[in-house]
Amino acid sequence: MSTLQNKIDFAVILTVNHANPNGDPLNGNRPRTDYSGYGEITDVCLKRKLRDRLQESGQNIFVQSDEKKQDGMTSLKNRAESDTFGLGKNAFGKKADKDETAKKACQKWFDVRAFGQLFAFGGDDAGVSIGVRGPVSIQSAFSIEPVSITSTQITKSVNGAGDGSKRSSDTMGMKHRVDQGVYVFYGSMNPQLAEKTGFSDDDAETLKQLLPRLFENDASSARPEGSMAVSKVFWWKHNSRSGQYSSARVHRSLTVNPDGTYAVDEAATPGLTVEVIEGF
Repeated sequence: MSTLQNKIDFAVILTVNHANPNGDPLNGNRPRTDYSGYGEITDVCLKRKLRDRLQESGQNIFVQSDEKKQDGMTSLKNRAESDTFGLGKNAFGKKADKDETAKKACQKWFDVRAFGQLFAFGGDDAGVSIGVRGPVSIQSAFSIEPVSITSTQITKSVNGAGDGSKRSSDTMGMKHRVDQGVYVFYGSMNPQLAEKTGFSDDDAETLKQLLPRLFENDASSARPEGSMAVSKVFWWKHNSRSGQYSSARVHRSLTVNPDGTYAVDEAATPGLTVEVIEGF
């Protein structure tokens, strides 16, 4: 299978309706915002959701969440060295062939060959790190306008201890949400880096099919079902490996309005056609 042959840029518009798209644990789990009040969803959060969707579609994923863990491994080190995935305990030793180990890891795990991964372990393997630079880059998502955050005080009544004969004291807590928001994030796929990891055109197509489904099976108390949705996915496939235009120029050709409407200035990138995909 050949690696990615054409540079690809993409963008995603998503909507938030009475949900906490990405809580900040250092700020009482309030929705993340920058200093100007614009909402933010980190690239790490977005990659987590993509990994979950990839895993649900049957792909092997290295960085699995605890809630969706399928192999019972207790750590990334155990997963990398397990017989199930075939790298073996010597793969990260001091005399390990780093190139061969990186190649095997990329072949085994979709997220490694797409996003890259740093394999760094302590103990007997101290001082040995194997870095894989992935061809798929994703930026953080930011809201089009500053967001309004609503905080609600809640009461929790749970008998967490004792024999149940006495009612435990109520505890107070807070829930936070973004009432309404339109966010956008951008990304790109680099054929030169794809050569190093084996990321293929088929892999790019898999991500293309999953981006509109980014928030499927992602419901929680903070993000009720249907409160977050992908509105549109924009897909620019260049006619060459290096690309007809810079990613910055391509991304700037998209204008997103506060109500979620958009415009693509194709005159800014002559000869480069955008494919617009509806969200689910």
